[in-house]
Amino acid sequence: MKLIKTTIILLVAALIIAIDLPENYHINFQIGKKKISYTINPLNNFRTHLGLDLQGGSNLVFEADTSKIKPADLQDALNSLRDTIERRVNFFGVSEPVVQTIKSGNTYRISVDLPGIKDINQAIGLIGQTAELSFTEEASATSSAQIPTKLTGLTGRNIQKASMTFDQQTGKPEVALSFTANGTKLFGDLTSRNVGKPIGIFVDNYPISVATVQQPITDGNAVITGNFTVDAANQLAIAINSGALAMPIKLVEQRNIGPTLGAFEVQKSVFAGAVGLLMVLLFMIVYYGRLGIIASMALVIYGLISFAIFRVIPVVLTLPGVAGFILSIGMAVDANILIFERIKEEMRRGRDFEVAIKIGFGRAIDAIKDANITTLIVAFILFNPLNWEFLPQFGMVRGFALTLAIGVATSLFTGVVITKRLINFFYKQK
Repeated sequence: MKLIKTTIILLVAALIIAIDLPENYHINFQIGKKKISYTINPLNNFRTHLGLDLQGGSNLVFEADTSKIKPADLQDALNSLRDTIERRVNFFGVSEPVVQTIKSGNTYRISVDLPGIKDINQAIGLIGQTAELSFTEEASATSSAQIPTKLTGLTGRNIQKASMTFDQQTGKPEVALSFTANGTKLFGDLTSRNVGKPIGIFVDNYPISVATVQQPITDGNAVITGNFTVDAANQLAIAINSGALAMPIKLVEQRNIGPTLGAFEVQKSVFAGAVGLLMVLLFMIVYYGRLGIIASMALVIYGLISFAIFRVIPVVLTLPGVAGFILSIGMAVDANILIFERIKEEMRRGRDFEVAIKIGFGRAIDAIKDANITTLIVAFILFNPLNWEFLPQFGMVRGFALTLAIGVATSLFTGVVITKRLINFFYKQK
């Protein structure tokens, strides 16, 4: 059993190190007079993603014209607009864009970060277009097995709204469509001539749904059914609304950020983090002796695991994100200090070392959990995943919160699990 556990641990460690290796990592060595260079890149799909402030690029801010949108439909329209812009930016080929909605008074804006973008004018033209929704049917020369390709004249202007609902009989999620008066006639004609055939729905020439017509629909209310999850049905409704509740947008701000500034700040941040980490390691070793060496090993393991998680997710690293990671190092050390102080307290009471370790860990765990859970709650509030207007909605703040949360969660694991395993290993504990 121990052999199996050891093998698993070694495999996981090898995987983490492989993920952490820099892209195109080179090993140079010499045999006699012959110089050999070997490139190690076992997992080349994982790389470090740098944000706008570190890689350089452009930040664009668009203002949405909400004058023709009903107040009840405003939030759906904004979500649809954001998703449409994300889809356009991804189609443009921008790596790791950040698209977010910002409200200032009664003004609604969309901020778009484009790291590494070169042709900024083309990006502005592509993003600034109003979303276009269209319905298509089979061309006469195609078979029923192919995606419809013929435009029908039915567009987003003919749809009042799309929404996620539930089937009253089965309880399954579905998407309900309501059409305008003219849209009702067009959709009725379309479904009447395509019973048993597929109808496609496209936004910006991108297919978002292909549904087979079951019967003619002439009352202006249609339902798209399928094996939808709640999230999938919501996403489809939002995608349709991006064309049905279309809002014009205009560019109101553009900032170009050069990569030289980012590279300089990265060097300073890495240096500051390295100095801080070295000082922490020295303090732990000097103050706690052998336990400090174990804590230092756990801290190095913590760093490798956290960085691997950043690459796997992947996390887009910004300067605030780097700061959040450096801050989480202190949280990782804090867990070890709590454990070691509890062990020392038990030893001062006359308990032997083995018993002190067991009791000390037990007493420290509750305090460690409480401290880390509190920090995770703060990180959740800063990240604001639900986009509450009374909380921060800025990418830099969210980058800080995300790396802090990952670091704290990882430190909780290393402090409670890794440190204990290392102590057991070095002190022959069972």
